[in-house]
Amino acid sequence: MKIRGFFEKESTLSVLGSVCAVISGLLISFIILLFSDSSNALAGFGSILLGGFNGGLKGIGNVIFQAIPIIMTGLAVALAFRTGVFNIGTAGQFIMGAFTAVFIGVKWTFLPAGIHWIAALLGGFIAGAVWAFVPAVLHAHFQVNAVVSAIMMNYVGMYTANYLITNTVYNAAKNQSKAVAATAVAPKAGMNVLFPGSSLNAGIIVVILVVIILQVLISKTVFGYEIKACGMNRQASLYAGISAKKRLVQSFMFSGGLAGLGGALAYLAGDGKCISVVDVLAGDGFTGIAVALLGLNSPVGALLAGLLISYLEVGGFYTQVYKYPVEIIDITIAVIVYFGAFAVLVKGMIRKLLQRKGGKE
Repeated sequence: MKIRGFFEKESTLSVLGSVCAVISGLLISFIILLFSDSSNALAGFGSILLGGFNGGLKGIGNVIFQAIPIIMTGLAVALAFRTGVFNIGTAGQFIMGAFTAVFIGVKWTFLPAGIHWIAALLGGFIAGAVWAFVPAVLHAHFQVNAVVSAIMMNYVGMYTANYLITNTVYNAAKNQSKAVAATAVAPKAGMNVLFPGSSLNAGIIVVILVVIILQVLISKTVFGYEIKACGMNRQASLYAGISAKKRLVQSFMFSGGLAGLGGALAYLAGDGKCISVVDVLAGDGFTGIAVALLGLNSPVGALLAGLLISYLEVGGFYTQVYKYPVEIIDITIAVIVYFGAFAVLVKGMIRKLLQRKGGKE
Protein backbone atom coordinates (compact mmCIF):
# COMPACT_ATOMS: atom_id res chain seq x y z
CA MET A 1 0.00 0.00 0.00
CA LYS A 2 2.83 2.38 0.83
CA ILE A 3 4.48 1.67 -2.52
CA ARG A 4 1.24 2.33 -4.39
CA GLY A 5 0.74 5.53 -2.41
CA PHE A 6 4.22 6.68 -3.38
CA PHE A 7 3.53 6.13 -7.08
CA GLU A 8 0.16 7.86 -6.86
CA LYS A 9 1.83 11.14 -5.89
CA GLU A 10 1.53 13.81 -8.58
CA SER A 11 5.27 14.61 -8.56
CA THR A 12 6.18 10.94 -8.93
CA LEU A 13 3.76 10.47 -11.81
CA SER A 14 5.21 13.55 -13.53
CA VAL A 15 8.75 12.17 -13.24
CA LEU A 16 7.59 8.80 -14.57
CA GLY A 17 6.01 10.57 -17.55
CA SER A 18 9.31 12.28 -18.41
CA VAL A 19 11.27 9.04 -17.94
CA CYS A 20 8.87 7.24 -20.29
CA ALA A 21 9.36 10.02 -22.86
CA VAL A 22 13.16 9.62 -22.74
CA ILE A 23 12.98 5.82 -22.99
CA SER A 24 10.56 6.08 -25.94
CA GLY A 25 12.90 8.45 -27.76
CA LEU A 26 15.88 6.14 -27.24
CA LEU A 27 13.96 3.08 -28.42
CA ILE A 28 12.82 4.80 -31.60
CA SER A 29 16.37 6.01 -32.30
CA PHE A 30 17.58 2.39 -31.95
CA ILE A 31 14.92 1.24 -34.42
CA ILE A 32 16.04 3.90 -36.89
CA LEU A 33 19.65 2.76 -36.47
CA LEU A 34 18.57 -0.82 -37.17
CA PHE A 35 16.82 0.16 -40.39
CA SER A 36 19.73 2.36 -41.50
CA ASP A 37 22.53 -0.16 -40.86
CA SER A 38 21.72 -3.16 -38.70
CA SER A 39 25.35 -4.30 -38.50
CA ASN A 40 26.41 -1.18 -36.56
CA ALA A 41 23.14 -0.49 -34.73
CA LEU A 42 24.29 -1.74 -31.32
CA ALA A 43 27.62 0.08 -31.53
CA GLY A 44 25.95 3.31 -32.66
CA PHE A 45 23.31 3.06 -29.96
CA GLY A 46 26.07 2.43 -27.43
CA SER A 47 27.72 5.70 -28.50
CA ILE A 48 24.47 7.56 -27.83
CA LEU A 49 24.14 5.99 -24.39
CA LEU A 50 27.78 6.72 -23.53
CA GLY A 51 27.29 10.38 -24.49
CA GLY A 52 29.97 12.61 -23.02
CA PHE A 53 31.78 9.65 -21.48
CA ASN A 54 33.07 8.87 -24.99
CA GLY A 55 35.61 11.66 -24.48
CA GLY A 56 36.46 11.16 -20.81
CA LEU A 57 36.64 14.27 -18.62
CA LYS A 58 36.93 16.45 -21.70
CA GLY A 59 33.73 14.99 -23.07
CA ILE A 60 31.86 15.47 -19.79
CA GLY A 61 33.07 19.07 -19.60
CA ASN A 62 31.84 19.73 -23.14
CA VAL A 63 28.45 18.19 -22.27
CA ILE A 64 28.06 20.67 -19.42
CA PHE A 65 29.35 23.52 -21.61
CA GLN A 66 26.85 22.81 -24.40
CA ALA A 67 24.06 22.53 -21.84
CA ILE A 68 24.55 26.07 -20.48
CA PRO A 69 22.47 28.03 -23.07
CA ILE A 70 19.70 25.43 -23.35
CA ILE A 71 19.34 25.23 -19.57
CA MET A 72 18.90 29.00 -19.50
CA THR A 73 16.26 28.98 -22.24
CA GLY A 74 14.61 26.02 -20.51
CA LEU A 75 14.44 28.05 -17.29
CA ALA A 76 12.95 30.92 -19.29
CA VAL A 77 10.16 28.76 -20.74
CA ALA A 78 9.52 27.07 -17.38
CA LEU A 79 9.12 30.39 -15.57
CA ALA A 80 6.60 31.66 -18.13
CA PHE A 81 4.69 28.37 -17.87
CA ARG A 82 4.29 29.02 -14.16
CA THR A 83 2.22 32.08 -15.05
CA GLY A 84 0.16 30.10 -17.51
CA VAL A 85 1.85 31.61 -20.59
CA PHE A 86 3.81 29.78 -23.28
CA ASN A 87 6.94 31.83 -24.05
CA ILE A 88 7.80 30.56 -27.50
CA GLY A 89 9.69 33.79 -28.17
CA THR A 90 12.90 32.62 -26.49
CA ALA A 91 14.71 32.40 -29.84
CA GLY A 92 14.31 36.14 -30.43
CA GLN A 93 15.13 36.99 -26.82
CA PHE A 94 18.17 34.70 -26.99
CA ILE A 95 19.65 36.34 -30.10
CA MET A 96 18.99 39.89 -28.88
CA GLY A 97 20.70 39.05 -25.59
CA ALA A 98 23.56 37.50 -27.54
CA PHE A 99 24.00 40.58 -29.75
CA THR A 100 23.94 42.98 -26.80
CA ALA A 101 26.53 40.91 -24.93
CA VAL A 102 28.77 40.73 -28.01
CA PHE A 103 28.39 44.47 -28.64
CA ILE A 104 29.45 45.25 -25.08
CA GLY A 105 32.20 42.65 -25.31
CA VAL A 106 33.62 44.25 -28.46
CA LYS A 107 33.06 47.97 -27.81
CA TRP A 108 33.34 48.45 -24.05
CA THR A 109 37.01 47.63 -23.76
CA PHE A 110 37.49 50.47 -21.26
CA LEU A 111 36.05 48.17 -18.56
CA PRO A 112 38.47 46.05 -16.49
CA ALA A 113 38.54 42.30 -16.97
CA GLY A 114 36.64 41.40 -13.81
CA ILE A 115 33.76 43.72 -14.69
CA HIS A 116 33.66 43.59 -18.50
CA TRP A 117 32.14 40.09 -18.87
CA ILE A 118 29.66 40.72 -16.03
CA ALA A 119 28.52 43.94 -17.73
CA ALA A 120 28.05 41.98 -20.96
CA LEU A 121 25.98 39.36 -19.10
CA LEU A 122 23.78 42.03 -17.55
CA GLY A 123 23.36 43.66 -20.95
CA GLY A 124 22.21 40.34 -22.40
CA PHE A 125 19.70 39.87 -19.59
CA ILE A 126 18.27 43.36 -20.02
CA ALA A 127 18.02 43.00 -23.82
CA GLY A 128 16.12 39.72 -23.49
CA ALA A 129 13.74 41.25 -20.94
CA VAL A 130 13.09 44.27 -23.16
CA TRP A 131 12.41 42.02 -26.14
CA ALA A 132 9.81 40.13 -24.09
CA PHE A 133 8.05 43.34 -23.07
CA VAL A 134 5.97 43.76 -26.25
CA PRO A 135 4.30 40.30 -26.30
CA ALA A 136 3.87 40.50 -22.51
CA VAL A 137 1.98 43.80 -22.65
CA LEU A 138 -0.05 42.76 -25.70
CA HIS A 139 -1.15 39.59 -23.93
CA ALA A 140 -1.76 41.06 -20.48
CA HIS A 141 -3.54 44.27 -21.47
CA PHE A 142 -5.00 43.55 -24.92
CA GLN A 143 -5.59 39.76 -24.79
CA VAL A 144 -3.40 39.19 -27.86
CA ASN A 145 -2.36 35.55 -28.15
CA ALA A 146 1.12 35.34 -26.58
CA VAL A 147 2.21 32.50 -28.88
CA VAL A 148 1.45 34.46 -32.06
CA SER A 149 3.06 37.71 -30.90
CA ALA A 150 6.12 35.92 -29.48
CA ILE A 151 6.69 34.01 -32.74
CA MET A 152 6.53 37.28 -34.67
CA MET A 153 9.06 38.82 -32.29
CA ASN A 154 11.39 35.88 -32.98
CA TYR A 155 11.69 36.88 -36.64
CA VAL A 156 11.88 40.58 -35.83
CA GLY A 157 14.67 39.76 -33.38
CA MET A 158 16.58 37.66 -35.90
CA TYR A 159 16.53 40.34 -38.60
CA THR A 160 17.17 43.15 -36.11
CA ALA A 161 20.21 41.34 -34.74
CA ASN A 162 21.54 40.76 -38.27
CA TYR A 163 21.08 44.45 -39.11
CA LEU A 164 22.72 45.66 -35.91
CA ILE A 165 25.66 43.28 -36.27
CA THR A 166 26.40 44.36 -39.84
CA ASN A 167 26.33 48.00 -38.77
CA THR A 168 28.28 47.79 -35.51
CA VAL A 169 30.44 44.70 -34.89
CA TYR A 170 30.65 43.05 -38.31
CA ASN A 171 33.47 40.86 -39.59
CA ALA A 172 32.79 40.99 -43.34
CA ALA A 173 35.42 38.38 -44.16
CA LYS A 174 33.57 35.70 -42.19
CA ASN A 175 29.99 37.08 -42.36
CA GLN A 176 29.72 37.08 -38.59
CA SER A 177 30.20 39.30 -35.57
CA LYS A 178 33.66 40.18 -34.35
CA ALA A 179 35.13 38.17 -31.49
CA VAL A 180 34.67 39.75 -28.08
CA ALA A 181 37.68 41.22 -26.29
CA ALA A 182 39.67 38.94 -24.01
CA THR A 183 38.40 40.86 -20.96
CA ALA A 184 34.80 39.96 -21.90
CA VAL A 185 35.42 36.22 -22.21
CA ALA A 186 33.92 34.21 -19.36
CA PRO A 187 36.72 33.11 -17.01
CA LYS A 188 37.52 29.43 -16.63
CA ALA A 189 37.13 29.55 -12.83
CA GLY A 190 39.13 26.35 -12.45
CA MET A 191 36.96 24.35 -14.87
CA ASN A 192 39.94 23.79 -17.14
CA VAL A 193 41.58 21.92 -14.23
CA LEU A 194 38.52 19.83 -13.39
CA PHE A 195 37.76 19.07 -17.05
CA PRO A 196 41.06 19.45 -18.95
CA GLY A 197 40.75 20.13 -22.65
CA SER A 198 37.07 21.08 -22.52
CA SER A 199 35.49 24.48 -23.23
CA LEU A 200 33.69 24.65 -19.88
CA ASN A 201 33.88 27.98 -18.06
CA ALA A 202 32.29 29.99 -15.24
CA GLY A 203 29.01 30.04 -17.15
CA ILE A 204 27.93 26.87 -15.35
CA ILE A 205 28.38 28.65 -12.01
CA VAL A 206 26.06 31.40 -13.26
CA VAL A 207 23.52 28.76 -14.31
CA ILE A 208 23.59 27.04 -10.91
CA LEU A 209 23.16 30.40 -9.14
CA VAL A 210 20.17 31.21 -11.38
CA VAL A 211 18.61 27.80 -10.65
CA ILE A 212 18.97 28.36 -6.88
CA ILE A 213 17.57 31.90 -7.11
CA LEU A 214 14.61 30.77 -9.20
CA GLN A 215 13.87 27.84 -6.90
CA VAL A 216 13.79 30.16 -3.87
CA LEU A 217 11.85 32.82 -5.79
CA ILE A 218 9.14 30.40 -6.89
CA SER A 219 8.72 28.44 -3.67
CA LYS A 220 9.59 30.92 -0.90
CA THR A 221 8.49 34.41 -1.97
CA VAL A 222 5.25 36.31 -2.44
CA PHE A 223 6.17 36.92 -6.09
CA GLY A 224 6.49 33.18 -6.70
CA TYR A 225 3.18 32.47 -4.98
CA GLU A 226 1.39 35.13 -7.00
CA ILE A 227 2.69 34.04 -10.41
CA LYS A 228 1.70 30.43 -9.62
CA ALA A 229 -1.74 31.63 -8.56
CA CYS A 230 -2.10 33.56 -11.82
CA GLY A 231 -1.07 30.50 -13.78
CA MET A 232 -3.55 28.20 -12.03
CA ASN A 233 -6.57 30.51 -12.10
CA ARG A 234 -6.26 34.12 -13.18
CA GLN A 235 -9.81 35.04 -12.17
CA ALA A 236 -9.36 33.60 -8.70
CA SER A 237 -6.07 35.46 -8.29
CA LEU A 238 -7.80 38.72 -9.19
CA TYR A 239 -10.46 37.98 -6.57
CA ALA A 240 -7.65 37.43 -4.05
CA GLY A 241 -6.28 40.91 -4.75
CA ILE A 242 -3.35 39.89 -6.97
CA SER A 243 -2.55 42.19 -9.90
CA ALA A 244 -2.55 39.47 -12.55
CA LYS A 245 -1.60 41.78 -15.43
CA LYS A 246 1.34 43.21 -13.53
CA ARG A 247 2.63 39.79 -12.48
CA LEU A 248 2.20 38.41 -16.00
CA VAL A 249 4.26 41.22 -17.53
CA GLN A 250 6.92 40.93 -14.82
CA SER A 251 7.28 37.14 -15.11
CA PHE A 252 7.29 37.24 -18.93
CA MET A 253 10.01 39.90 -18.95
CA PHE A 254 11.99 37.93 -16.35
CA SER A 255 11.60 34.90 -18.60
CA GLY A 256 12.90 36.89 -21.58
CA GLY A 257 15.81 38.10 -19.47
CA LEU A 258 16.81 34.52 -18.71
CA ALA A 259 16.73 33.67 -22.43
CA GLY A 260 18.86 36.74 -23.18
CA LEU A 261 21.29 35.70 -20.46
CA GLY A 262 21.53 32.31 -22.16
CA GLY A 263 22.48 34.04 -25.40
CA ALA A 264 25.11 36.10 -23.60
CA LEU A 265 26.65 33.02 -21.97
CA ALA A 266 26.73 31.23 -25.33
CA TYR A 267 28.76 33.95 -27.07
CA LEU A 268 31.03 35.07 -24.24
CA ALA A 269 32.60 31.63 -24.10
CA GLY A 270 35.65 32.55 -26.15
CA ASP A 271 37.20 29.96 -28.50
CA GLY A 272 36.32 32.24 -31.42
CA LYS A 273 32.55 31.74 -31.12
CA CYS A 274 30.72 34.52 -32.98
CA ILE A 275 27.19 35.24 -34.18
CA SER A 276 26.76 34.27 -37.84
CA VAL A 277 24.66 36.64 -39.95
CA VAL A 278 22.16 34.12 -41.33
CA ASP A 279 18.38 34.05 -41.70
CA VAL A 280 17.93 31.22 -39.22
CA LEU A 281 16.27 31.37 -35.81
CA ALA A 282 18.43 30.47 -32.81
CA GLY A 283 17.94 26.75 -32.20
CA ASP A 284 18.82 27.03 -28.52
CA GLY A 285 15.62 29.00 -27.99
CA PHE A 286 13.43 26.17 -29.23
CA THR A 287 15.46 23.48 -27.47
CA GLY A 288 14.57 25.29 -24.25
CA ILE A 289 10.95 24.23 -24.80
CA ALA A 290 12.02 20.59 -24.69
CA VAL A 291 14.09 21.24 -21.58
CA ALA A 292 11.13 22.86 -19.81
CA LEU A 293 8.77 20.02 -20.75
CA LEU A 294 11.13 17.28 -19.62
CA GLY A 295 12.08 19.26 -16.52
CA LEU A 296 8.41 19.55 -15.48
CA ASN A 297 8.72 23.36 -15.46
CA SER A 298 10.88 23.34 -12.34
CA PRO A 299 14.32 25.00 -12.08
CA VAL A 300 16.10 21.85 -10.88
CA GLY A 301 14.24 19.78 -13.48
CA ALA A 302 15.31 22.16 -16.25
CA LEU A 303 18.93 21.86 -15.10
CA LEU A 304 18.81 18.05 -15.26
CA ALA A 305 16.86 17.98 -18.54
CA GLY A 306 19.31 20.39 -20.19
CA LEU A 307 22.24 18.21 -19.16
CA LEU A 308 20.43 15.12 -20.51
CA ILE A 309 19.72 16.66 -23.91
CA SER A 310 23.29 17.94 -24.18
CA TYR A 311 24.54 14.48 -23.17
CA LEU A 312 22.51 12.88 -25.97
CA GLU A 313 23.69 15.46 -28.52
CA VAL A 314 27.33 14.72 -27.72
CA GLY A 315 26.61 10.99 -27.92
CA GLY A 316 24.91 11.49 -31.29
CA PHE A 317 28.03 13.22 -32.58
CA TYR A 318 30.05 10.05 -31.99
CA THR A 319 27.64 7.93 -34.08
CA GLN A 320 29.40 9.36 -37.14
CA VAL A 321 32.22 6.93 -36.39
CA TYR A 322 29.82 4.18 -37.49
CA LYS A 323 28.74 6.11 -40.63
CA TYR A 324 25.44 7.32 -39.20
CA PRO A 325 24.34 10.92 -39.91
CA VAL A 326 24.57 13.21 -36.90
CA GLU A 327 20.92 14.19 -37.48
CA ILE A 328 19.91 10.88 -35.91
CA ILE A 329 20.13 12.47 -32.49
CA ASP A 330 17.89 15.35 -33.61
CA ILE A 331 15.21 12.77 -34.36
CA THR A 332 15.76 11.21 -30.93
CA ILE A 333 15.35 14.54 -29.15
CA ALA A 334 12.31 15.40 -31.28
CA VAL A 335 10.65 12.13 -30.28
CA ILE A 336 11.48 12.77 -26.62
CA VAL A 337 9.85 16.19 -26.88
CA TYR A 338 6.85 14.68 -28.64
CA PHE A 339 6.31 12.10 -25.92
CA GLY A 340 7.15 14.65 -23.26
CA ALA A 341 4.18 16.70 -24.46
CA PHE A 342 2.02 13.65 -23.75
CA ALA A 343 3.38 13.23 -20.24
CA VAL A 344 -0.08 14.09 -18.89
CA LEU A 345 -1.53 11.16 -20.82
CA VAL A 346 1.15 8.85 -19.47
CA LYS A 347 0.44 10.06 -15.92
CA GLY A 348 -3.26 9.31 -16.41
CA MET A 349 -2.52 5.79 -17.68
CA ILE A 350 -0.23 5.04 -14.73
CA ARG A 351 -2.80 6.45 -12.28
CA LYS A 352 -5.58 4.27 -13.75
CA LEU A 353 -3.37 1.20 -13.65
CA LEU A 354 -2.54 1.79 -9.98
CA GLN A 355 -6.19 2.44 -9.14
CA ARG A 356 -7.21 -0.79 -10.90
CA LYS A 357 -4.66 -2.75 -8.92
CA GLY A 358 -5.83 -1.04 -5.72
CA GLY A 359 -9.41 -2.04 -6.49
CA LYS A 360 -8.43 -5.68 -6.94
CA GLU A 361 -6.66 -5.61 -3.60
